[in-house]
Amino acid sequence: MNLIEKMGASAKIASKSLAVASSAKKDEILRAISAQLREDSDAIIRANAADVSNARANGIAESMIDRLLLDEKRIGAIADACINVSNLPDPVGEVISGGERPNGIKITKVRVPIGVIGIIYESRPNVTVDAAILCLKSGNAVILRGGKEAIESNKALACSMRKAVEKTGFDKNVIQLVEDTSRDIATQMMKANGFIDVLIPRGGAGLIRSVIQNATVPVIETGTGNCHIFVDESADVEMAVRIVDNAKTQRPSVCNAAESCLVHEKIAKEFLPKLAKLFEEKKVEIRGCDKTREIISAKAATDEDYATEFLDYIISVKVVGGVDEAIDHISKYSTGHSESIVTSSYENAEKFKKSVDSAAVYVNCSTRFTDGEEFGLGAEIGISTQKLHARGPMGLRELTSQKYTIDGTGQIR
Repeated sequence: MNLIEKMGASAKIASKSLAVASSAKKDEILRAISAQLREDSDAIIRANAADVSNARANGIAESMIDRLLLDEKRIGAIADACINVSNLPDPVGEVISGGERPNGIKITKVRVPIGVIGIIYESRPNVTVDAAILCLKSGNAVILRGGKEAIESNKALACSMRKAVEKTGFDKNVIQLVEDTSRDIATQMMKANGFIDVLIPRGGAGLIRSVIQNATVPVIETGTGNCHIFVDESADVEMAVRIVDNAKTQRPSVCNAAESCLVHEKIAKEFLPKLAKLFEEKKVEIRGCDKTREIISAKAATDEDYATEFLDYIISVKVVGGVDEAIDHISKYSTGHSESIVTSSYENAEKFKKSVDSAAVYVNCSTRFTDGEEFGLGAEIGISTQKLHARGPMGLRELTSQKYTIDGTGQIR
């Protein structure tokens, strides 16, 4: 057995008691994790400081360091997320459907845990806890493999969680962290059939592509976010500026941040100068089409720019002839994550919602709402951009499978 197979075997054993645990017992674990994280806050911050120091020494952009950083406030928020998830309805055992057949047998479809979930992710240490607590609440064991940038933070967080699990009388191997961040270990996870039931990659396009192309274990694709906002000719200009600003600058390093703004040609001369003035203050680089550059100062945008998830203070802009051209542009360049239209036209809003094939489609609000907590799901495991098993923010229900139970009175076929 290689390392991942050994961890997977331990996870399988640990998952059995968790799969049949009551909601009250699982919630007890989550509350214990919350308390332990607060108790270990100083140690976690010290570990995180080492990661941040290494990241800066390696020239990592400040926008990416923001994703890495943990302080007392963020650890408090992570601990609060544990309580929030404990307060959510437990999906395990939920009756999906059922009925009685003509021969008298009763068939019921119920939600059950998936088993062992593997998660490969990059530099956001909060994912370590978010992923673990969602897996626990839905009755699954989890094997976590974070990026090297956050390894010290992840070790400290995993240590706290495992202590809490053990204190509640459960096998601490329901949560395991892979401390080897090499590609070989990631490949082992991708090939761990029989030990890992499903693999979820969270991170940049390269990581997700590698997992999809190389995994033999079933994969749920959490896609990159090349998100668009289309400002229609009937848009309230001030509202449109606020929405695009929020979607781009509130936290540019996350997958639901806007990367491209499309503007109707009839409103462009009014809207773009106002947006450009605000973006100049916030040091956002604009890369625009020829029509954009006739109205405001911007770098020339390329096809590659329109296809790029910048995760930085950069946005691509294009002036379009109308909603149909905007939809065509989004169809060509979108990663299927989140798109928004700012409009006063009911007809254009409905056309946009029906025609744009993304996991989340908005009217008159920021793409930054594509988030498990904002959708009322609690912490999320990721935003799925695929169409099978799950799509959009993945909460507890998306971490379950289903099975049929059949009750009879001696029927034979």
